[in-house]
Amino acid sequence: MRIAIPTDDKQTIAGHFGRTKGFMTFDIENNKVILEAYKPNNFTGHAQGLHDHDHGNHQHSHKGIFEALEGCSTVIAKGMGRRLYDDFAAKKISVFITEETDIKIAVDRYLKDSLDNNPDSCCSH
Repeated sequence: MRIAIPTDDKQTIAGHFGRTKGFMTFDIENNKVILEAYKPNNFTGHAQGLHDHDHGNHQHSHKGIFEALEGCSTVIAKGMGRRLYDDFAAKKISVFITEETDIKIAVDRYLKDSLDNNPDSCCSH
């Protein structure tokens, strides 16, 4: 299993999924982290400058996100748009919207099945 977490500093969970500077990924076997990696964000719509907020254009594709995070079965985030959340669900990728800010604590709590999950806090864009 692989977990992906948006981050701006490799230690805390970024507040906005699409605007994050990168993603920490954690490969898990037997409920233990066996590999950590960092992937710079050069693939989300926000990172590519595809948003035109003056005209409400949020119809970009999430294809780049799914390609870049291929192999991930779980995403832990502080927030994301509802459309992206629904797109993850359609691809059978679990999403945890947490209030936790520390990446290591979030992964530990996820592995112990004690991570909070607040999907109703997704924003509507």
